[in-house]
Amino acid sequence: MNRRDIVFMLGSAAVGRPLTAGAQQKAVPVIGILAAASPDNAGALRMLAAFRDGLGETGYVEGQNVAIEYRWAEAHFDRLPALAADLVDLQVDVIVTEGGDSSVLAAKQATSTIPVVFHTNSDPVAMGLVASLARPGSNLTGVSLHGLAAKRIELLCDLVPQAKAIALLVNPNDPSADVDIRDAQQAARAKGVQLHVVKASSDSEIEPAFATLSELRADGVVVVSGVLFSRRMVQLVALAPRHAFPAIYGGRLYAETGGLLSYGSNLEAVYRQKGIYTGKILKGAKPADLPVEQPTKVELVINLKTAKALGLTVPPAILARADEVIE
Repeated sequence: MNRRDIVFMLGSAAVGRPLTAGAQQKAVPVIGILAAASPDNAGALRMLAAFRDGLGETGYVEGQNVAIEYRWAEAHFDRLPALAADLVDLQVDVIVTEGGDSSVLAAKQATSTIPVVFHTNSDPVAMGLVASLARPGSNLTGVSLHGLAAKRIELLCDLVPQAKAIALLVNPNDPSADVDIRDAQQAARAKGVQLHVVKASSDSEIEPAFATLSELRADGVVVVSGVLFSRRMVQLVALAPRHAFPAIYGGRLYAETGGLLSYGSNLEAVYRQKGIYTGKILKGAKPADLPVEQPTKVELVINLKTAKALGLTVPPAILARADEVIE
């Protein structure tokens, strides 16, 4: 994304800023972005650029034949219900959620009529978002990334086969935390390792959490995906090697920033799909009839520079599975 794109995007990003008189007359359809992140979050901006690419594939271009209203919670999840209600009051045509489960739950509570396009880290059926993946049956549809926490435990255990205890770092305020913990516990039992669950719900709790990991003598840590941790990505990537922890993260941006391993869906592809779905809905498709997508591509990225700094040798079998190796 170039500077001009970011400036254009941020021009309408102020929380609570009203639509112009022309937009209120709905000269063009209006999309509401309900974002848990901050407008200066590089990862969120990158994903929203991919969303606009997908939207463009359906013929909609922001500023030409569609308007977008942005509402940013800046990692304060308690702000999301009011921001969602604001978008409903503006009578936007579609609400698109950013930041996972907290945003989609706020949107669901705010409206049962305005279409909502989401992505979730949990099971959308179990969450009550949709009746089924194939036939959502409501005003919500999108993409489900459910089921990756267990695989990250397995990968970390394969990387550190002598591990006796693995830690899971979670934000307890994230709605998907309980599901991630449950899935990780099952995977840890299957691998025969002890699982320590360590929680951090604010910026100030992240560094103490790593001190706790040291006290617990964990042999590695799985950092669960979420807005708080995404916002503190540089800090998290620096803390793991400082405490000599092999760590695996949810998205490739972590590995690109210096994290040891990342395993997750290609989020740019996810947001592109959300853009395509949004365009289809603007053209008349009903969310109830658009199946919830499940990504077929999950990426493993390995940072060998970080592995070397930790004194780790990445097994050939893991290297062979990698989609990208950063040297």
